[in-house]
Amino acid sequence: MPPSALASSAASAIASARASASAAASSAAARASEFEASVDAEAARAGAAAENALKNVQGRGNAVSEVSVMGLPRNQTGGLLAALVTITNKTNQKASYAVQVDFADSTGKVVETRFVGAENVEPGHKEQPIAFSRQPQGAHLTARLAKAQRY
Repeated sequence: MPPSALASSAASAIASARASASAAASSAAARASEFEASVDAEAARAGAAAENALKNVQGRGNAVSEVSVMGLPRNQTGGLLAALVTITNKTNQKASYAVQVDFADSTGKVVETRFVGAENVEPGHKEQPIAFSRQPQGAHLTARLAKAQRY
């Protein structure tokens, strides 16, 4: 093959590889976006189910001793205010849990309430959903367990 034909063939192969790489990147971005939307939808569904399960609960609920809440460092959450909720099924049968996390300011005033849950937790097992605040990144709030109900 003459040098000019070889160069033309190489240029064509490079262009084809770039087009394939671009298409693959676009496809990966679309899949990532679909996954993120799916995760967001599941979190919204679980939060709504937890809120519904807690709406008629008097007091703090029957599972406060099975749940703990711990704030997460903002450098691990992309700057967002978030709390790790640890739910441990201490019963001898499968159970579902609904948890209300309140985010309070320095005076103790509740600024925001979030709901998380875990369904069908096996006896002795743990689930760790995360409650994310929607408050501005600069907000100085503390997450605290308000209610926890096993059902």
